[in-house]
Amino acid sequence: MKKPSRILITGASSGIGKALALALAAPESALLLTGRDEQRLAGVARLCREKGAAVETSAVPVTERAAFEAQILAWDETAPIDTVVANAGVSGGTSMDAPQSEEQLRQIIGINLIGMFNTVNPLIPRMKKRRAGHIVLMSSMAGFRGLPTAPAYSTSKVAVRAYGDALRPLLKEDGITVSTIFPGFVKTPLTDINTFPMPFLMDVEKAAQIIKRGMEAKKHFIAFPFRMHALCWLLGVLPRRWGDWILVRAPRKG
Repeated sequence: MKKPSRILITGASSGIGKALALALAAPESALLLTGRDEQRLAGVARLCREKGAAVETSAVPVTERAAFEAQILAWDETAPIDTVVANAGVSGGTSMDAPQSEEQLRQIIGINLIGMFNTVNPLIPRMKKRRAGHIVLMSSMAGFRGLPTAPAYSTSKVAVRAYGDALRPLLKEDGITVSTIFPGFVKTPLTDINTFPMPFLMDVEKAAQIIKRGMEAKKHFIAFPFRMHALCWLLGVLPRRWGDWILVRAPRKG
């Protein structure tokens, strides 16, 4: 199967975005990488070039709609973007014993959800005109149900899942594939701050390889690890009263 040749990845300066960029870097690939930390992003770009990839970078935040759209469309004018991976995101869960601040809530929604819209929406009309394209959205296992330990984060990821579910049949006749990724706990800077048990914690390089294989196969649904997926899926389909009972007794963030 032909691999996409021109790939946009947001949030590529660390974590899953960085690992995925390195996994996809190859002589036949052109990577368009964005991230807030210019120094770290430059380091990722250098490593990708060492693997033979052509790389361009931008530190324009995904939350700056007009500037970010201008960057994406400029890249697409140079050569069509085949695949867009809306990966940029932040965590920021809280203890169930402390309220989540309004500022924190809006920041998380702004990056995880509005930033995702700002990333994929400018390319949809162009992909429709070309009748080709692959949209990849980064949700989470938290996308199966609102979680009391991370209300804004889980809300953003549930919304990302819903957007993927909506776009997939909407864009199918236009030749556009939509994939949604649901990682469990992956060892990244986002999870390094967690002080609670993280079942089935996975190495970020292994996670990137799973995502890469799923993207190359044009899978609509990329969820891992299996046991974590099964547990979160079950939690999402249980009667709400039962789910609430479980979550009240779940390990809490410190």
